[in-house]
Amino acid sequence: MGYAMSRLEIESDLCDTGKDFCGVGSSSASHRSSEHLADLDHEISQVTKLKSSPHQRYSREVPGRHQLPVSTVRMLAGRESNFSGRGRFSAADCCHMLSRYLPIKGPWLVDQMDSRAYVSQFSTDGSLFIAGFQGSRIRIYNVEKGWKVQKDILAKSLRWTVTDTSLSPDQRNLVYASMSPIVHIVDVGSGTTESHANVTEIHDGLDFSSDEDGGYSFGIFSVKFSTDGREVVAGSSDDSIYVYDLEANRVSLRTVAHTSDVNTVCFADESGNLILSGSDDNLCKVWDRRCFIGRDKPAGVLVGHLEGVTFIDSRGDGRYFISNGKDQTIKLWDIRKMSSSAPARHEVLRNYEWDYRWMDYPTEARDLKHPLDQSVSTYKGHSVLRTLIRCYFSPAHSTGQKYIYTGSNDSSVYIYDLVSGDKVAVLKHHSSPVRDCNWHPYYPTLISSSWDGDLVKWEFPGSGEAPIMSKKRVRRRHFYY
Repeated sequence: MGYAMSRLEIESDLCDTGKDFCGVGSSSASHRSSEHLADLDHEISQVTKLKSSPHQRYSREVPGRHQLPVSTVRMLAGRESNFSGRGRFSAADCCHMLSRYLPIKGPWLVDQMDSRAYVSQFSTDGSLFIAGFQGSRIRIYNVEKGWKVQKDILAKSLRWTVTDTSLSPDQRNLVYASMSPIVHIVDVGSGTTESHANVTEIHDGLDFSSDEDGGYSFGIFSVKFSTDGREVVAGSSDDSIYVYDLEANRVSLRTVAHTSDVNTVCFADESGNLILSGSDDNLCKVWDRRCFIGRDKPAGVLVGHLEGVTFIDSRGDGRYFISNGKDQTIKLWDIRKMSSSAPARHEVLRNYEWDYRWMDYPTEARDLKHPLDQSVSTYKGHSVLRTLIRCYFSPAHSTGQKYIYTGSNDSSVYIYDLVSGDKVAVLKHHSSPVRDCNWHPYYPTLISSSWDGDLVKWEFPGSGEAPIMSKKRVRRRHFYY
């Protein structure tokens, strides 16, 4: 694996003393986990377990303790003894070991800008990293070449900030959006490092507006490439979802999807047929492009958030997804539990005035629950204020998607266990809200970006020393539970 044994590994070997790996008494932790498991959908628990748990022969070596984490040393010894009968590790065995090495060491400074960071994303293969800043700047870093800036983009006709970016599946083109109906596309593969819009390179504009808008100018909050790279889906401030056909160079679909801003859109799976959307009307909706029942009619609606939805991330299986909400929660959803339409009174009446852009969340609202909540599970602890903070599933390859993680207004990154709901780690370094963060698809590396302009890297290097690709170590606090 190339990593030395960590404190996590050492602590797991101490599990025989009656403590769990979080350093909390096993009885209390088990009690909390069992309470959460009682509420969590059985299927997602089993699927997560199958993808991230070792072969049962490894855990049976300690009678009566098969639910405790199996150490890497024991796993290696079991492989040499051919416990599984396969002579090698399965994908679940690998996930079990790799998921123990969380990216909680650091941070190391990758870059520092004089404007707020809004977007931070790895490419699908992890070779590139994209960061978008309010000061009209987008940078693409080559991860495999020591985080060298491969493309320094000065955005065109930017309004307010870079709201979102998306890299095409072949990694040749990048689209970026702002509070404008024009989304621009950049050639990432060109040899020019400095990409100043229409000065050193042409940034073609994809116009999402139409004559029907009557001159009304709206903004784009979210953009995503389809899996085949032929289309771009977008969510906008005019309550609509757009699909842009790149080959035809026109909007192929527009639907008035919600009754308020559409803050986030994504595809539910690789087919590109299912689109998920979240809005300030507190609803998550599912759209099936193969069978539109009627104009602006979704395939289903999911109710549960008390406030607006800021971001949605799909598990990629066409069934489960998570959403971040201004009610200070992440919710896990199963689209098979959706309703055909939203209830007439899906919004819960509140007796307080509140605006997430400049006010703290009311204390009296923190324990409220939607009476028609259709979510599978709810995760609390982080803060969703000031901006559209994002959340994600951890990588399938290295963790089996057993964690979810999110930025937070309190300048931190939170990592939760998907099944137990426990906070696994809180990473503290930044001095301003962390709007976005992203976990490398294959390695224990996480990048967090903040309104303080810092782009920092959290890793598990094993030796505790900064990797060669890093610039300098920034000493800050972080907590592991």
